[in-house]
Amino acid sequence: MSSLSDATHPATETIGDGRFLRLVRRGKWEYVERLGARGAAAIVAVTDDGRLVLIEQPRPALGGVAVELPAGLVGDTPGDEAEEAATAANRELVEETGYEASRIEQVAHGPSSPGLTSECISIFVATGLRKVGPGGGDGNEQITVFEVPLAEVEAWLGERIARGAHVDLKVYAGLYFARQLAAHK
Repeated sequence: MSSLSDATHPATETIGDGRFLRLVRRGKWEYVERLGARGAAAIVAVTDDGRLVLIEQPRPALGGVAVELPAGLVGDTPGDEAEEAATAANRELVEETGYEASRIEQVAHGPSSPGLTSECISIFVATGLRKVGPGGGDGNEQITVFEVPLAEVEAWLGERIARGAHVDLKVYAGLYFARQLAAHK
């Protein structure tokens, strides 16, 4: 494993700043850094009766809707920049789906798109779900919540794709972890 050092690689140059993102260049490589957060958390939420909780929301970058795992940023709440990733995961789960988890366990951590961004994401499995709110996201989001039986996820995703939805590849990783959980029950 190698790392970038100032002795062997050029310094990072800022190309442009937005409200939430910064475009940077290191040598000939351009990538994005997220501002105001320390990473992201995605949640593989599985109900007691074996349903995977998924969300769908408009994504302007795709020009349509995306099916995703519930997810959000870690440490992006003003005054709570030291927020733990598991706390952020449960907070986002409640905000986006209306479910709160009694158990939440990190199962993976790594870069979300290593050629495009420096952001890393932690994947959590959430169980012991209890409905505590309506979900749907904050006032700026248009989230629809779905609960799909594990045995039917691929067919359901195929139907969503046929209707023009995009599927975030993390959904397939989440399905792997959900099935691992089901196999160990």
